[in-house]
Amino acid sequence: MASAGGRGRGSDRTVRNLLHLQSNGSTARTFNLVSIWRAHGDSEDYRQAPFFESFALNRSIIVKHRLRANERDDFDGDRSAATKIILPIELTDLRLGARSFFIGQRGYEAFLEETAAVYGRVSAKDRNLLEMIDALPSLDPFLMRERLKRQGVYPARCYFNLSDADGLRMLNFVHQELTPLIGMSFDDVDVRLGDKTARLAAKMLSNDAKSDFEPLRIGMGMNSSDFDEGVFCWKGFIYYKWTLTDLLPKLGPITEEIKTARPAGQISSDERDYIVATRARLRKAIIQACDTVRATLKVYDDAYADLTCHGKPEAFREFLTRAPDFFHELGERLGAINHIISFWRFRFPAGKRVKVTAEELVDILADFEISLNFEAQSLAEAA
Repeated sequence: MASAGGRGRGSDRTVRNLLHLQSNGSTARTFNLVSIWRAHGDSEDYRQAPFFESFALNRSIIVKHRLRANERDDFDGDRSAATKIILPIELTDLRLGARSFFIGQRGYEAFLEETAAVYGRVSAKDRNLLEMIDALPSLDPFLMRERLKRQGVYPARCYFNLSDADGLRMLNFVHQELTPLIGMSFDDVDVRLGDKTARLAAKMLSNDAKSDFEPLRIGMGMNSSDFDEGVFCWKGFIYYKWTLTDLLPKLGPITEEIKTARPAGQISSDERDYIVATRARLRKAIIQACDTVRATLKVYDDAYADLTCHGKPEAFREFLTRAPDFFHELGERLGAINHIISFWRFRFPAGKRVKVTAEELVDILADFEISLNFEAQSLAEAA
């Protein structure tokens, strides 16, 4: 089995990487099942509806990983990113390192067989889940949950939380989003949630705001189950809104760099024509993806304004019931944009002169264009 740190104690670099993932992993890039096990392993929901049937996989760390040049040789075909499965050697001490492998790499079946020999059988259901996760543009919990529902898979809600790192980064944004609720009233129900909005934002992010939102639930006329689902969806839209706000300042400079990048060395006329044409198509596709995200988020903003500015909860209540229908569209597009930003900056660090051949630039642009071809992805999923 490929190993992040050997079969014994992990290297210093491996240990640092694991500890960094534990504390700083982003929601879109890291699915930390070790943290979920630590936080919810004793809960009934966790025991009754596990994500994976395999004990080892259900306590793994899954990462969307930008492939380095030497790692690309492990795959058939061209790939710029892959899904890495990290199996900690000791769940209670990540400093001991981990074993790891990529979904779909050469020898993948052998890795699964070795995993079975050490940790137990990997079921057909788990194999299908791994392939589904590998096909996702990101690991954001709202997109992942909707894709699983389409496959008839319903893990416990505890698997679909934001990472602690993103929760901290989002805190001020959520604070601002919730501020309009304070002191509002409608339908003869006074919804006073207190003046400690920062506390409410923190509790919403940690799924601990149920009692605080009780006046809002009553005012909206929703039962507890529907409202809990609604708050989850509401948090999803806040997450996507924050993600767009976070990505846009990074996107402008990178699209300009893509536009002006010049390959080193010889370039054929076919390569030159392809680069010129693909740059134009990429720019258009990126603009369309951003416009679609903005238009979808406006549906949320309008419904939320009806609630907070006009005291009319019906539109927001209706929106919350339809919100999951939008997660696929939002997650897919923001995942693609994040992939472009992340990989380009990984390959071309800001402020550094980095050479690229015409062949590699063609491969990068082709990968970006494929990631933005949402119609083809939807057709592949339906097939």
